[in-house]
Amino acid sequence: MRVIVIGGGIVGTSAAYHLSRRGVSVTLVDAAERGQATAAGAGIVFPWPFPWDPEPVRAFSFAAAAHYPLLMADLAADGGDPGYDVVGGLSVSGSEPGLDQEHAMLGRLGAQPGYEGMGDVARLPAGEPARRFPVLPEHYSGVSVAGMARLDGRMARDALFNAAEERGMRHRTGAAELLAGSGGVRGVRVDGEDLPADAVIVAAGAWTARLLAPFDVAVPVHPVRGQITHLALPGHRTADWPVVRFSDRDQYMLTFGPNRLVLSGTREPEAGFDHRVTAAGLREVLDAGLDAAPGAADGTVLETRVGFRPGSSDGLPILGTPRHLPGVVVATGLGASGLTFGPYQGALAAGLAVGEAPGFDIEDFRPDREPAAPEAP
Repeated sequence: MRVIVIGGGIVGTSAAYHLSRRGVSVTLVDAAERGQATAAGAGIVFPWPFPWDPEPVRAFSFAAAAHYPLLMADLAADGGDPGYDVVGGLSVSGSEPGLDQEHAMLGRLGAQPGYEGMGDVARLPAGEPARRFPVLPEHYSGVSVAGMARLDGRMARDALFNAAEERGMRHRTGAAELLAGSGGVRGVRVDGEDLPADAVIVAAGAWTARLLAPFDVAVPVHPVRGQITHLALPGHRTADWPVVRFSDRDQYMLTFGPNRLVLSGTREPEAGFDHRVTAAGLREVLDAGLDAAPGAADGTVLETRVGFRPGSSDGLPILGTPRHLPGVVVATGLGASGLTFGPYQGALAAGLAVGEAPGFDIEDFRPDREPAAPEAP
């Protein structure tokens, strides 16, 4: 069987990897667009569902949580470093009642079947979050979750790509367009050359809708620009610092070694594919970051990355075959959760391409589902 995967981000490389492990003949086609979400993603990994998540998301999340450590172990056994570390996580705030409620909620979740990977959940007194993440204010208290992890998206993508290539995957760089006949999609055209295939996986992130539009399939995906700034912290060794969520600010921070700090990024659905670091965006990131963690004020600005997260109109993942376009599997729509759920979505797409059932109902994820109704004013 021949499968072509369009898209070289975390979803596409995961699909290619899982296909190559099955012995499928696979070709990965990547347009190398500026602003690929994988390369700019922060890297927080918390795949377990929350009580308010709808049922299809809960099933998807549980399966992703079980898949993640197994995949990372397989990649490490292949000799690649996927940039994955279980460093634990903190939810911090100056509000004791809010943290008490969060501690109780997370504790209840952690005691349920399927949440074993969350590990211990503990209430932290004021000052303890600053001891574990030294740029935080001393007055913050918090809740710790031992099983939270971080992922370097670029390293994970490269590890998946290299492992697939070692198993025979071919790679083409260029803009792709789908080729379809009376029986559905039959291949891909890349720079004027037709590449035949028995199935095509479209995992092109925020650009996915463009590929399906000629076939009257309106995939409900759109770009959400994120500008995300990385600092170096002189005098600190950050490799083992936990992931931090600011529960009353809708912000996060995480670190990588040797002394890199990643600040919470912007969310700009109105920006389209405008690949720029803007003055307003950079100010928003720095103002919010230093207000939440004033100890980072002496940090050195290393870079600001710009990525186009593939947002879906209803907030659900996009996965499956359009009703009137057999032979194609669409996999995108993860928004800001691409590095959390992308590896598993790619694995599911690989299975669908070779005729395997996902093991749970994905009807609500269809790429040709009805668009979400607009919110009432």
